[in-house]
Formats: sequence, structure tokens, C-alpha cells
Amino acid sequence: MNARRFFKLVLPPAISFIGVAILAELLIRGFNVSSFLLPTPSSILQATVHPVHRGPLLAALGTTAAAACSGFALSAIIGITAAILLSASRWVERAFYPFALFFQTVPLIAIAPLLVIWTNTSLQAVIASAFIVSIFPVIASSLSGLLSVDPALRDLFRLYRAGPIATLWKLRLPSALPQILTGLRVAAGLAVVGAIVGEFFAGGGLGIFLQTALKEQRTDLIFAAVLMAALLGLSLFGAVNLTGYFLLRRWHASAQ
Repeated sequence: MNARRFFKLVLPPAISFIGVAILAELLIRGFNVSSFLLPTPSSILQATVHPVHRGPLLAALGTTAAAACSGFALSAIIGITAAILLSASRWVERAFYPFALFFQTVPLIAIAPLLVIWTNTSLQAVIASAFIVSIFPVIASSLSGLLSVDPALRDLFRLYRAGPIATLWKLRLPSALPQILTGLRVAAGLAVVGAIVGEFFAGGGLGIFLQTALKEQRTDLIFAAVLMAALLGLSLFGAVNLTGYFLLRRWHASAQ
């Protein structure tokens, strides 16, 4: 990715973010809104970089990042593998795909306490939470991509007697790659959400930092933690986008 393309991607949202922050600062000060209800962006920034809070906030961010990235990686590996197995035959898809739906429909907050009981450490419980929340988009998007291969190309591979492994590696996975990346983009943000929800019950990370800030009625610290969580989600999303750019830039219109 060249510098010109990088600035085209980064500068517009950065300028918009700064503009919105300045506008919010002026409106909050102009209408004299209580800092308890809505702190100004400058006070949130001060709370974030304050020496007393900076260390615990960064430590909490590191803990949440480790759990979210681990859960996201597991959802990517297991989700894509599950999609490949489900796409092997319609019977397998009809028999086992409803179990994938189970992870999407069951509220995480209802099973998070069970994860704490079933796992040995709080980190494992948080990773499991991130994994459960983020795996379904990967399975759904990957399965859709694998089942949407051009029939003419599939017949061509069959005509040349290509084996199942060769067909999967050279046709089905490349054709499904844009949709797989779409599922990973969705899963990246959900992994952070799942990790923080898991931390509300298992302890540690930004989840506990948020609960502590709420008990202390420090709205600025709450916003600071939310900002860190958003930046973590954006970082994972950006990593998936960068991976997609290098994988698709030579042949797919979405990366050109």
C-alpha cells in the first residue's frame, strides 16, 4: 500500500473525527452540560493520559486485546474450517448448520457466568466469550462464499478431473475469499464486544475498568475505556482490511 493510498484512507476519517470532537467540545461548553452526564472530549483526553489512570488503562487494554485477538483468531480458524466441512454436502449443511445458529441466538450475557464456571482461568472464559460471539459471522459468510462458486468454473474443474483438494484450494477458497473477509471484518468488532462482556463476569481488562469507573462515578474514565475499546476494534478491523488488500489487490475490484 503506497503512501498516497494510505493518506486517502486515513485522512478523511481522521479529519472528521477531529471536527466532531471540536464541535462536541464547543457544544458541551456552550450549553454548560454537566461533566457527570457528558464530559468534554478534552477532559476525556486528560483522563486518558493522566499518569494515575494511564497505566491501569493501558494494562486493561492489553488484557482485553489479548483475549479479543485470541477469540478472534479461534473464530477465524474454526469458523472457516467449519464452513468448508458444511459446504461438503447439503446433507451435512442441513444437519449441522443449526448448531452454528445456536451461537448467534443465545444471549452471551446469559451463558457468560457458565463460562466462568467451566473454564480454569478468567482469561479462558473471556476468550471463550469473544469466540462465541464472533464465530457465526465467519461461518455464515464463508459458507455463503463457498456455495456461490461459478457453476461454469466448477464444471471446468470437473472436466479436467481436478480432485477435491485442488478444487478447494484453487477455486472454491479464492472465489469465497471476499465473503470470508467480510465475515472476518464483522467478527473483529464482535470479538472485542464479547471479550468485554466476558470480563464483566470473569474479571480483568476493560470490563473491570469500566465497572470501577462506574462505581466511582467517573464518566470521563468510562468514555476513555470506551474509546480504547473502539480503537481496539478498529485495529482488528484494519488488520483484516490490510490482509484483504494484499490478498485481493491483483485480481478483485474491491481492493483496487
